[in-house]
Amino acid sequence: MTLLRTKDNTDIKKEELELIPRLREKLVGKTLADLTAEGVFVFPETLKNSEDLSSDQFVLEKNGDFYRTGNVMGFLGLDDERLIICSRFGGEEDHFFLYLLAKVFDFPNIVDLKTSADDSDRLFDFLLFLFPLYLKSALRKGLFKKYIRRSYNDANIKGTIDLPRHIRQNTPFIGKVAYDRRELSADNSLLQLVRHTIEYIKGRPCGRSLLARAKDETELIAAATPSYKFGERSKVVFENKKAPVRHAYFREYRDLQRLCLAILRQQKQRIGGGPRPIYGILFDGAWLWEEYIASLLKKFFHHPKNKASENAQYLFAKSKGKIYPDFIGKLDEKNRDRLIADAKYKPAGNIVGGDYLQMLAYMFRFDAKCGYFLYPEDQNESGDEVLYLNSGSTYEKNVRARDDITVTKHGLIIPREEDPYAAFAEKMKNAERIFLSLFDRELKTQ
Repeated sequence: MTLLRTKDNTDIKKEELELIPRLREKLVGKTLADLTAEGVFVFPETLKNSEDLSSDQFVLEKNGDFYRTGNVMGFLGLDDERLIICSRFGGEEDHFFLYLLAKVFDFPNIVDLKTSADDSDRLFDFLLFLFPLYLKSALRKGLFKKYIRRSYNDANIKGTIDLPRHIRQNTPFIGKVAYDRRELSADNSLLQLVRHTIEYIKGRPCGRSLLARAKDETELIAAATPSYKFGERSKVVFENKKAPVRHAYFREYRDLQRLCLAILRQQKQRIGGGPRPIYGILFDGAWLWEEYIASLLKKFFHHPKNKASENAQYLFAKSKGKIYPDFIGKLDEKNRDRLIADAKYKPAGNIVGGDYLQMLAYMFRFDAKCGYFLYPEDQNESGDEVLYLNSGSTYEKNVRARDDITVTKHGLIIPREEDPYAAFAEKMKNAERIFLSLFDRELKTQ
């Protein structure tokens, strides 16, 4: 197996990509939409609702004598070639990326669960860990039902008589009639596929604890598929491969179907076994960072969700100028000024121009005196930078810094990764406490 490790938003030398020539040819010039169509899983699932990622972005883009990675992290493979894209803020061990996944998706500790050093196993584990998330998302639409044809042989005729079968089964006539009937049923090939996936995961290490996160949903699927038979797994996989879900309303079921097929078709050959199309899982770094920060700030801030189109705000009356600030400070009983915060998956020095304009627009809309950019900070950086809003104009030569409106670049220090993952996670928790102490102080001093 040939493996190349790199980081997001990073230049790669042309010679390095010679290690994975077939995978390079598959990736260069392919958009995220193209890769999704080929079976790669991309988060967030709805790219059009991600402000930082679009379906026409590239994972690898040629840039002179270099190739540049985009704003995604994850695993990609083709045959025996692997490309792992880590976070540019983490180290070689990729602890930071795994920590973000654990916090956002409630993944188990992937490092401890690994039974081998093969990154193909890690990628396969990712598919398993995503299953409860996809299952819950799909079942919010209710049980998927479709018309199926069933055969009966009784006296209660409700359908089309099957004359050859009737003669074969009911001669001499004993009061029964063979007939077929179309029924709208949840016990169909798609939910059978989900049931087979559930039963397969149960047999995996930590499978039952993983499914416990979607206990109600798994019980609902079991109750809806009474005709389940273990020996029909290959048949069910073939039926779903031949008839993918196409209706836009059932997009969540289409994603669940893709995931189930990916899991069950790898159960014997594992990821990457034998010739196959490109496969993998990619995460939008900016979205992952924002969701992680949201998990830390829920005590202090509201978190509108652009991805889910939840809690939209408006700049103007009559619902004009829809906006989704990352974080809007909560008002308390003392009615203190709101805080506004924006998560930025980039170094402090790259927060410039349009970032400032967006922050000031949000602050003006919500009468906020303090705004914060929240970014991953290297241990060698100098700490918070406080920016004071100017007043006056160069024309009147009266420009001065105001002391009542500030924007602060506030970083969360990312520990170095020399330690084992468990030690790294403890250091991250300590860094989170330091990071959050600013907002405790801010609310006390207002």
